[in-house]
Amino acid sequence: MSEKHERAVGVCRIARRVVRTAALAAILASFSLPAWSQQNSADLTEQSLEDLMNIKVTSVSKTEEPLSRTAAAIFVIARDDIVNSGATNIPDLLRMVPGLDVAQIDGNTWAISARGLNGRFSNKLQVLMDGRSVYAPSFGGVFWDVFDLPLEDIERIEVIRGPGGSIWGANAVNGVINIITKKTSDTHGALVTAGGGNINQGFGTVQYGGQAGKSTSYRVYTKYLNQDHLPNIAGGDGGDGWHMLRGGFRSDSTLSLKDTLMFQGDIYTAREGTPTSQLPSITAPAPIPVEVIVNLTGGFLQGVWTHTFSPRAESTLQGSYEKYNRNDKVHDHRGTFSLDFQNHFLQGNRQSIVWGLSYRDTNSTSQGSLYGAFVPANFNTQLINSFIQDEIAIVPHKFYLTAGAQLEHNYYTGFNLMPSARVTWTPSPKQMLWAAVSDAVRTPSQLDAGFRSNLSGFSDNNGNQFLVALVGNPKVGDESLIAYELGYRTSPSPRFSLDLAAYFNHYGNLETTEPIDPFFEFTPAPPHLVLPITFKNLMHGDARGIEIAVNWKVTNRWTLSPGYAFEQVNMHLDPTSLDTRSVSQAQGSSPKNSAQLRSHIRLLHGLSWEASAYFVGRLTNPIEPSYTRLDTQLTWQFAEGASLSFVGQNLLRDHHEEFTDVYLSAGTTELKRSAYAKFTWRF
Repeated sequence: MSEKHERAVGVCRIARRVVRTAALAAILASFSLPAWSQQNSADLTEQSLEDLMNIKVTSVSKTEEPLSRTAAAIFVIARDDIVNSGATNIPDLLRMVPGLDVAQIDGNTWAISARGLNGRFSNKLQVLMDGRSVYAPSFGGVFWDVFDLPLEDIERIEVIRGPGGSIWGANAVNGVINIITKKTSDTHGALVTAGGGNINQGFGTVQYGGQAGKSTSYRVYTKYLNQDHLPNIAGGDGGDGWHMLRGGFRSDSTLSLKDTLMFQGDIYTAREGTPTSQLPSITAPAPIPVEVIVNLTGGFLQGVWTHTFSPRAESTLQGSYEKYNRNDKVHDHRGTFSLDFQNHFLQGNRQSIVWGLSYRDTNSTSQGSLYGAFVPANFNTQLINSFIQDEIAIVPHKFYLTAGAQLEHNYYTGFNLMPSARVTWTPSPKQMLWAAVSDAVRTPSQLDAGFRSNLSGFSDNNGNQFLVALVGNPKVGDESLIAYELGYRTSPSPRFSLDLAAYFNHYGNLETTEPIDPFFEFTPAPPHLVLPITFKNLMHGDARGIEIAVNWKVTNRWTLSPGYAFEQVNMHLDPTSLDTRSVSQAQGSSPKNSAQLRSHIRLLHGLSWEASAYFVGRLTNPIEPSYTRLDTQLTWQFAEGASLSFVGQNLLRDHHEEFTDVYLSAGTTELKRSAYAKFTWRF
């Protein structure tokens, strides 16, 4: 037996012991009396579920409002959920949201979408951090491998399933994820975390927060991770190891009685293996698997100035600049400047109005390769939008109407109008009904309009060379959605809450890949005839589904959180389409059924145990069997500010796939049973 195999077996034995110990502790907890000593905690788990129904959220209307009055399918991942999850990255945190599809492709690549249509670049999901968009306009999606920060600094994650175009603009079609970080006044002192295991071989954070003068608080941090490769389908080295070092800061200043300023930023450098496919020559019949080592660098700066005119009116001005370099096959280098203004005021006793203006400028350069390149290589786009939303209390504290719209102008398709209307009815303090109808659009990315990818080559009996290529379409149009939603929230007792959402989505002008007229080119050699396919808007269809989230406090120390989601997607091609793949991919890239059960128990002597089971139904395109994932964490807080955690992930099966990128931009590796230990010290 090899040394590496012995080490892996040893880790698995440790994981099994952790699980057995935690299970025994859970059994003891279920029979224990509530006479245990209470821990001093301000955690949300100490509040009743009625209180949780009224936590403040901001992502639906860009203003604070209680969850019980929010006319949207929103799920809040609170700070306690983050601590108890055992996750080491943001994608794994998002697995707990019913209706959100989270699938790992390889060690550093994910496919994440809301309400179906999943893929590596899920171009209908808007993702933000403190209101700053991280949606990449090059490929139309999120680079989850570099979207990171110390998880201890996250205040909450607000996840909207459903459109948010009237507030957040284009590409907020099927959902919005907004990560909101803690104020620096909540992170004074030092934080040290360190851990390691068989896959997450080494990771840690060092952070310090303090006061600079009477009016400014701050924090600075550095974070490191070293992740081993996952196995490929044949059981060998998947070539997807991952190493990242990043650092960042945030400051919060009180400039006057009416003015505050938040300023933050970070910088990172990373190196990761990316199993992928590449065309070695024009004459190659198909791309071949290769392992590419990618160097990544980037960072951002962001400032937010808030001015309070009165208790009834305030405005914010936010500016940011982000830059990244990805030395992969395309060598994408991009810088983005954004400026956002927002004004919120109360009109009379029954209206809350918010409006705003935004501007974004993006510059990119790329080198490309034989496999793929942006055309042109140097590119600049600008985005301008404005929005307004009015919430009207038709019957104060009972019935609200919210109407809004966003007008946006983009480089590719010009102007878009995205309206929405939402109503909420609160028949009693313990229950709430809501309904919404929304119009949203997904605008073309640089990939859709100006990308060239060579797919395969062949020759005929006469020696003539042919090349099949995907070429961008500068005239590709917007994809559209009209969404109808219904929801119900109730907390019939302080120990039980239910959140139910149902939806019907009608999509129009979805992209397909269609053949177009061939053309001849001499370079690269040998001379060849190109058989191109391109993007056109020749697909439409519907999606319908339900999502259920439950919280049940079985005892004062034991909370269960079940969830379930069902979705049915039906797509159709226009009569002129010759596409043979898009319908099956749209219908089969997300599971029809998914479910979860999370359990959190506070035990004796500072011990707590979290266990989470996630069931994901099978996929039909890409073909992936159903699977159940089991994660668990046992935490011992052995001193004030000091804790030790033992985490097991993917415990049911040693190897399983979750997703395959049908465009071969990332190779598939298998998730592996893993375990790690983590030490946390706050002082």
